Amino acid sequence: MYIAIMGYGVVGSGVAQVINKNHDSIVRKSTQSELEIKYILDIRDFPGDPNEKLFVKDFDVILNDPDIKIVVETMGGLHPAYEFVSACLKAGKHVVTSNKELVAEKGCELLGYAAQNNVNFLFEASVGGGIPIIRPISQCLAANEIDEFAGILNGTTNFILTRMINDNMPFEEALRLAQDNGYAERDPSADILGHDACRKVCILASLCFGKHVYPGQVHTEGITEITLEDVEYAKNWGGVIKLLGRAKRSEDGKQISAIVSPAFVDHHSQLAGVDDVFNAILVRGDAIGDVVFYGRGAGKLPTASAVVGDVIDCARHENKQKFFGWADSQDGYVSDYLDATTSLYVRANCNHPSETLSNAQKAFGEIKVLKRPNAPENEIAFVTPVATERELRTKLETVLGLEVITTIRVTDY
Repeated sequence: MYIAIMGYGVVGSGVAQVINKNHDSIVRKSTQSELEIKYILDIRDFPGDPNEKLFVKDFDVILNDPDIKIVVETMGGLHPAYEFVSACLKAGKHVVTSNKELVAEKGCELLGYAAQNNVNFLFEASVGGGIPIIRPISQCLAANEIDEFAGILNGTTNFILTRMINDNMPFEEALRLAQDNGYAERDPSADILGHDACRKVCILASLCFGKHVYPGQVHTEGITEITLEDVEYAKNWGGVIKLLGRAKRSEDGKQISAIVSPAFVDHHSQLAGVDDVFNAILVRGDAIGDVVFYGRGAGKLPTASAVVGDVIDCARHENKQKFFGWADSQDGYVSDYLDATTSLYVRANCNHPSETLSNAQKAFGEIKVLKRPNAPENEIAFVTPVATERELRTKLETVLGLEVITTIRVTDY
């Protein structure tokens, strides 16, 4: 059986490396007599590369070769990945991808093409890198109704927040350190603004709840506004700040809520101790309770490992499609984030702290006042009771003398 790889960047070259290094065991596990890379598609040249003779620049070479049964897409981005992948599926070729943007935006459509042509479209590596999560949810936890999940889904932002928490390092300095260590891109916006985590939430929510969730439906906030002052207040509250991607099914099952945002996480939570570039995903099922998947969420070989696992799965199902996928969704399926219940951490300036805290107490009922060392006299911080976010923000506007600096959601994970 022949394979083609589209894109020879970090992940694509890792896939070739893993297949060549572990060739014999991979072939044995695939139940095929042979698995061989025939083409590698990339617009660049790689003189001296061990796979130099396999490179092609014309996608049609792959598309029109009937010997190519499995195509690995590791180009990234939406275009031309979408056009190439959809063409391969329509031509009856299995496709494996690590491309989270492609799956988040076009997953439902591409799964449909796979079903129509009796092939598989698999994407274990699109969430959590080398952490097994897609297959465990779709197979191992299949007996459960998944009620909700929450995850640290981006290693770059988790590294930055860890340095802020553990080393008292300002955000800008922590970001530079992440870039120096190769954890953050030169343009880190997809990570620090939450877009990367949002795409992973879309994939997980689609899988867990059975209908496609699009990135535009998920309220997304990043970590650019988090300060060391907020980190200190979180510690006084009894926890840490993490960037969480979350989704939850409504009680009647007709809607879900989904959000990416910084959040206070209690020190006792299994997510609180996940540091540096590690990821963790907590899945809550009605039968199993809470399970947590933990590991390196990115990296050349961990991600390549997940990709090659899908290649083996496709080889085992050469002429058979796995029962795998979800339906499309309608407008209103993802509820307004303001209708979700939460409590809020509030940091604010005011001229008369005692009077303003009293006003906040009247507006919210019981509040938890927070302290930090060397806080300015005009700075206050507190945590509200639980209510819908809409109600909480409406009440915030009624508190006389309150000049809100920042708000962060407080979780119960």
